[in-house]
Amino acid sequence: MATDSVVHQLAIRLGNGLRDERLMLATAESCTGGRVATAMTDISGSSGWFERGFVTYSNQAKSEMIGVPAELIDRHGAVSEQVARAMAEGALRNSRAQVSLAITGVAGPGGGTETKPVGMVSFGWTNRLHTKVETLVFKGDRDRIRVQAAAHALRGVLLLLDEHLLFFGGGGH
Repeated sequence: MATDSVVHQLAIRLGNGLRDERLMLATAESCTGGRVATAMTDISGSSGWFERGFVTYSNQAKSEMIGVPAELIDRHGAVSEQVARAMAEGALRNSRAQVSLAITGVAGPGGGTETKPVGMVSFGWTNRLHTKVETLVFKGDRDRIRVQAAAHALRGVLLLLDEHLLFFGGGGH
């Protein structure tokens, strides 16, 4: 089970990887409310690899701050892979980062539906060349869901960095 300690350790690993590759990260968070950005900036020296974080909790914020089309939200819902993709790509477009992550979900305890239950979280990760999306359903209370989502989002960027190294033969310089 993911804990804040796990999130912190993943943030340290990711920070080291970003620093080594001279890459900057941007985040677009909804249901986690900035938890990933907080974990990243809790680390001394994070200004060298954390570019900015967007907390786009409302649908309007998603559209205004990072350019997620309102029609996309209307069509698929805020908790969807389509919106997670648009959030990740919008965070990159509206920053100077080279890598981004996005998190949008239903942390609960209310707000869930039959098709989008409490614990459902959609993720997006992009490095300008490749965008990946995924949806998972986490179990637990609001805090546990948010911690698990933050940890999964960080793991996703670590995977993207690993693939970046393999795809480009190392050195994102």
